[in-house]
Amino acid sequence: METKIITKKELGNFVSAIISSGVETYGVQEKNNGKFHYAPLTNAENLRLDYDVTLTPPKQFLTPPVETLVKFQVSPEVKTQAVCDTNKRILIGVHPYDMIAINQMDEVFKETNEDMHYFKRRNNSVIIGVDPQTATSWSFWCMMDAGTVDTGYDIWLTKLDDNTYFVEAKTEAGKELLSKNAKTTDVTEDQKNKRDSIRANLHSVCDTERKMNARAGEIPLLAKDNKDHPTFEERAEKCYSCGSCNLVCPTCYCFDVQDDFEVNMKEGTRVRKWDGCQLEEFAAVGHGENFREKRVDRFKHRFFRKTLYMYEKYNNLACVGCGRCSSVCLPNIADPVDIINSLKEGK
Repeated sequence: METKIITKKELGNFVSAIISSGVETYGVQEKNNGKFHYAPLTNAENLRLDYDVTLTPPKQFLTPPVETLVKFQVSPEVKTQAVCDTNKRILIGVHPYDMIAINQMDEVFKETNEDMHYFKRRNNSVIIGVDPQTATSWSFWCMMDAGTVDTGYDIWLTKLDDNTYFVEAKTEAGKELLSKNAKTTDVTEDQKNKRDSIRANLHSVCDTERKMNARAGEIPLLAKDNKDHPTFEERAEKCYSCGSCNLVCPTCYCFDVQDDFEVNMKEGTRVRKWDGCQLEEFAAVGHGENFREKRVDRFKHRFFRKTLYMYEKYNNLACVGCGRCSSVCLPNIADPVDIINSLKEGK
């Protein structure tokens, strides 16, 4: 690990140098409606490191919504060719909670049979993260112990003041990128202490009026003891089964695989596409049975997958408190804070 100090001006020059290098560079930018998203970065001035939350998480660069896995032909003879994205890319502006989600997906996609498509993208991606400066009213990452992260990234930025950023280069790729493209200075003891203080007080950034009445460590047991709580039925009655919560969640990774043939029926591609457990047909199988036909079963499955199942498997909660699911839920039933409070209060 290497720590440095970079001024705001030199940080802009650093980003400009990255863009000029020709490597695919994506950064957080503001849309016309005031929301933030990851988009190709063509100008360092468009990068926003003071954003609250992006509309969709950075998982889209590691597990795209639609991805070709194999090209094949069946006539005159059967041939297959694996397709992997080998492009190098740089992601700038990843928040801690989204980095934690990526780290969890690393564990998921290497289990049993390592997913070469995922890891080709992951290993060719340089991640530059930043500590949050603002948060939406839906955010509760501070309550989920997801305000800081120590692994997975290549470079991490912490804003010390209006003109200064603390830079931590974690990996060799990060150190090389920094040394080739940035003008930095050494860190003083006071600057290191200030950075530590900022990180220790990040909870104040998302300290909203919404409070969760359970600590993150309590949630798995709370979920396990309340599998038949009436709040699930009450909320599921209002659920549209639209799957919006799945699409924006940084820890959802479910997909469907299908073969698409060309018109000549001699060749085609095997693709995988994002899928979601809240969709009515998600648990349907070939002979017509649907193992989670009822909305309440799907609603409960998603909640327990976030708070219990993944914890039992990986010792990590699959909710990082980004608040995206709550913000896109039209009937306003998906907010994990409300659900957890209902379980805690026995209501």
